[in-house]
Amino acid sequence: MSSIIDTLYELKYNPFEYGPYLASFYTCLDESENNLLLAQLVIPLCSHSFFSLKLNSSNINSTIFTIFNGETKLKTELDRDKYKSSILKPNQEKIKHRDLLYDLQERIDGLQKLTEQCIQYCLINDWLSVDENNLSLSKSDSSNSVFTQKKCAEKLGQLFSGHSVVEIYAFLGVKPR
Repeated sequence: MSSIIDTLYELKYNPFEYGPYLASFYTCLDESENNLLLAQLVIPLCSHSFFSLKLNSSNINSTIFTIFNGETKLKTELDRDKYKSSILKPNQEKIKHRDLLYDLQERIDGLQKLTEQCIQYCLINDWLSVDENNLSLSKSDSSNSVFTQKKCAEKLGQLFSGHSVVEIYAFLGVKPR
């Protein structure tokens, strides 16, 4: 029975599916030192049912504070349907985004191997390149192969731009591994 579960897990979480998320993220992220550490956050945040919707609907005025520390008021039944995959209680009128980050550290730890495989996949396909001196990833200049852009990962890269790695981890309340 566990082999079936393992197989289903590997079908859903594999580097071929999530590699483009990392490539899209680093394409939109401003270059900074130690940005390699941000790779651990991409898959857990972009695969989260609520935050992927919030990232996709973010705009130029959105910040990491409004996305990850704000509140979403559920005004209509349409709002309830949109966020029903998130944990909603009966008659709940608003969702506190901070409350949904409770398991982020566990998600980072659980998806660490997948993140490493995705980085390798992106490097093999020349989507990303490594700057060993700054411990950073960036869009590869010699990239000939095309990957499918992932909107939520691009928006996450834009939100994280201008913030230091330490500031991002401190704000989200997690530790890099």
